Order: sequence, then structure tokens, then C-alpha cells
Amino acid sequence: MPSRARVLVVDDHIEMGQMLKEPLTDAGYRVDLASGGAEAIAQLRARVYDAVVCDLRMQDVDGFDVLEAARKLDPELPVLMMTAFGGVESAVEAMRRGAWHYFTKPFRLDEVLLFVARALEERRLRAEHRALKQQAADRSSLGAMVGGSALMRGLYALVERVAVSSAPVLVRGESGSGKELVARALHFTGTRSAGPFVAVNCTALPHALLESELFGHVKGAFTGATTARRGLFVEADGGTLFLDEIGDMAPELQARLLRVLEDGEVRAVGADGSRTVDVRVVAATHQDLEARVKEGRFRADLFYRLNVVTLRVPPLRERREDIPALIEHFLAQARAQNPRSPVRHFAPETVAAMCAMPWPGNVRELENLVKRLVVLGAEESVDPRQLRLYASADGAEAHPLAAAQRDIIPLRQLESEYIAWAVARCGGNKTRAAELLGIDVSTIHRRERSEGNPPR
Repeated sequence: MPSRARVLVVDDHIEMGQMLKEPLTDAGYRVDLASGGAEAIAQLRARVYDAVVCDLRMQDVDGFDVLEAARKLDPELPVLMMTAFGGVESAVEAMRRGAWHYFTKPFRLDEVLLFVARALEERRLRAEHRALKQQAADRSSLGAMVGGSALMRGLYALVERVAVSSAPVLVRGESGSGKELVARALHFTGTRSAGPFVAVNCTALPHALLESELFGHVKGAFTGATTARRGLFVEADGGTLFLDEIGDMAPELQARLLRVLEDGEVRAVGADGSRTVDVRVVAATHQDLEARVKEGRFRADLFYRLNVVTLRVPPLRERREDIPALIEHFLAQARAQNPRSPVRHFAPETVAAMCAMPWPGNVRELENLVKRLVVLGAEESVDPRQLRLYASADGAEAHPLAAAQRDIIPLRQLESEYIAWAVARCGGNKTRAAELLGIDVSTIHRRERSEGNPPR
């Protein structure tokens, strides 16, 4: 729990309240005093607190009343009760009613500080756990697809209609627009939600490794195959296999994929026989597949087999009215991941400026910028000046070296920012960005996964 946590101290003896306030303030907490139960309840209704330290025996409105009011306002708000030695039975009753801890007077101040810190830490961990559960639920449903624009409402309706089918789906859209979120929503809102959802990026692995990854191999099938591997098609049996960036798949693999789609059988590399699987294939691409078919770079028969149902994910520039909601969504996520950040909201003029930016990297670019502003922001409100510091005037990703010239930035963060900037400059094409950076494209995908940003 950040040191700026707010604590309410309640005691009808002013001297006791002041005695507790001083060490809590010295420990970095913001401390308010209430001289009785009625005043405490009024303050709890007027302001959000992170913890309450309350005397049990007070005139008129006692600690039980304060505890009850606190529990109604926030069931997870930790309330620590104070009582005289002879009131232990009452303190135990307070614990039964939901108090977090109790102290018997006289008590040591360092004991109070210790248990307040523990209560705040438990509250922080509960909040993080809840946020992680919500993120997991969001990634698995339409809840992850933020936006109420007409284009997104149309997409939601199509996803719900298509989800109940087992027909192949081709998800089309620019890099960073949210194609994997659509694939996950198709799976988790459909009839296969109890089965596995398996995803693979077709540009992340060389041809030979991708073949083994998809179809599996037997022991000794090739140099280094010291154990058998069943492959992603078998892992996805009964569920969904998401093939991201299908347009970059090698022609030899396209032929093998077509066979699986036609007869539902998978043959592992080096195996003598095939295995039947029940897998729904959802493919995604930012490529113009029709043009690649004409160029002979993508099989026409595979294209028609995949293109049974097409879902188009609109780029962010076509649904600017969704940007304020997306900012709030990513701000909540970034604050959960960076609880010590002072950033609480974006100024209206900042949101307006972000709505006017071109966003060549789409939703992923917006998410990265919001994260950056939360991590580096020094004030509660993000104003246009801060926005200009971390995003260039034309709305493209700011050059990371500009920020590095102003502040000392951890090397790993600088490397991540530079890779993200290079990908944005290449219009979201990771393969091209990797070529220019002189690294393998799998490095980019590994970095995204390690930072909790699955390719979209």
C-alpha cells in the first residue's frame, strides 16, 4: 500500500487521537481525526479511507456503530479496534462482526504501526488479486473489447452470432487493433468455452519450428527432437486454435494447414499415422490476402477455406469516440500495476488532444502511451504538457531517446520503448521492424509477452 494511504483515527479522547496521529503521520500516512463515532461515520461517508483505527467504547455512538457503518460503505475496509484490558470480550465480538484486529490499552505505538501496515498490505493484495481476476475475465470475453461506437456495437453483434458456430473465422484488421481479443471473445462466448484456447503467432517462429509447433513431432524426427511433442492442434482439441498473422505463413505449411481443415486429421512430423482432432480455427491477418493470392504467395484454396466468416476490426482512427473509454480502461489497469503512481486521471484537454491523434499503432499504441504516462507522471492529473513530453506532435510514438535525454531510464525500459517505437514507425509490421533493428521477430513477441501485452 503506498505511503499516501489515508487513515482515520477515531477516539473521543482527543489526547489519545493526537498520540496516534503523530507516529502514523511520521510513517507517511495521511491521517484524519474524528472525536467521536458520529463524526467518524460522517467522515467515512464523505471521504475514501484505506484503514480505520477506532476506540471501541465511546459515548453515544460507539465503535460497533462505526464498524457497522464502515462495513456497509466498504466491506473490505480494515477497521482496527482499541479497547481497555477489561473489554477483551467486546473486542472479540468486534472481530466476529468483521474488525480486522484489536489492541488492548495500554499498547505500544510500534505495534499499532505494524498492524496498520499489515492491514494496508492485505488490502492492497486483495485489490491486486481482484484486478488480475477482472483482467483475466476481460481477456476472455467481450468485456475486453472496450468501446460503444456504432462500429464496435456491430462487431459485438457479429461475434455473438458467429461464436455459436464451429466454422473457420478470418479476423482482419491493422496491427494493434485488437484481433486476438476478438478471437478470444469468439471462443469464450461460444459453445467451445470449456475447451482450450491456444494461440500462436505465425511470424514468431521459423518455418521448421512452426511446423513442429503446430503439428507436433515424434522422438528422433529431426536433430534435437529428443522427446515427442503433440503439437498445438492436439492441444486445442475440443477448443479453438488462433493463428495470428496467417498471411505470413510459409507455402509448405499452408498446404498442411489446408489438409487439417479439410479432413480434421493431423500428422506429426516423422509420424506414420494421423490423429483426428476437433478444432475450430480462427485466423487473423493485417495483410491483403486477396493481393497475396494474386501474387502466388498465399494459396487460394486455403484462403477460401479460412474465409467462411470474416470479421473486420476497425482501426482506432475510425472509432475515435471510443478513445475516452479506452483511456479510462487502460488507466485503471496501469494504476493497478503501478500503485505508487500519483496519476489519477487525464485532464479533459488531454483526452481531447489524444482523440485527435492519428494512432498508427491503434489500440496497442494508445495502451502503451497511457502506461508510459502513468509510470512517468508526477502529478494527479495528466495535462497536455505531459502528453507532449511522451508523444510527438503528430501523434506517433515519441522517440524514446527524447525521454532518455531528460531523465535516467532503466535500460530494459528504454529498449522496450525503442522496439515499440520502431514497430509503430513500421506501421505495426513487426517483421519489418525486426529486420531494421537487426533482431529476430521472435524477440519482439517475447518482449511483448514478458510485459503482459499479448500480440493483438
